[in-house]
Formats: sequence, structure tokens, C-alpha cells
Amino acid sequence: MNAKDLNFRLLHIGINSADLEEGKATAELLAELFGFPLRETDGSWFANEQFEIMKMPFRGKHGHIAIATSNAGEARSYLESKGVVFDESSAKYEADGKLKLIYAQTEIAGFAFHLTEI
Repeated sequence: MNAKDLNFRLLHIGINSADLEEGKATAELLAELFGFPLRETDGSWFANEQFEIMKMPFRGKHGHIAIATSNAGEARSYLESKGVVFDESSAKYEADGKLKLIYAQTEIAGFAFHLTEI
């Protein structure tokens, strides 16, 4: 197994905000400047789906980066073979027990990373 087999690609960048007001202002600014549509969730706003602006501080010093993969379980095993440690408490599974999402414990340049199978 190699990285190419797992179809890794950037899904979105999560930007931490100090609070609800800062998060909303950031999301609205991105939408206004670039004509991005906004979508609100319980914990964040998405601007054009590639920017997730958090309503409060979340994982990572600066935020998080979501990496899409065609197989989260195999991607996890591949990255573990390279020394990446995952936070099992962050794992989300499908009804059939298949891994859907998991965060790495390691931050890179102040960003947490998570795998998402799509």
C-alpha cells in the first residue's frame, strides 16, 4: 500500500476562532470577498465547503486540516506505519463498524489533521 492508492486529497481547512462572533465575522468576510456560499452547522460555518470556520477554539493551535481518503481504515494503518499516532476517542464509525473519521494526535505547523472517508 502506498499513498497514491489511498487517494489522499485536501477536503477542507478548519480555522479556529476565539468565539462565536469572531467565527461568524470570519465566515461572512470570506463569503463576501470571494462570493462563497455559507452553510452553518452546530459548531461551525462552512464557506464554499473548503473553509470551516469554527465557532470556538477546537483541535489544533490554529485549527485543523481534513484529508479525504477512499479508505479511512487503510489510510490509518498506512500512516501508523509511518509513526502517526491517532486519537481513538475522536473516531467516528459507520453503522457497519467501518471507520469514517479520525484525528491524528500529532499537529503539523499548529494544525490538527483528520482523515475522512468519502
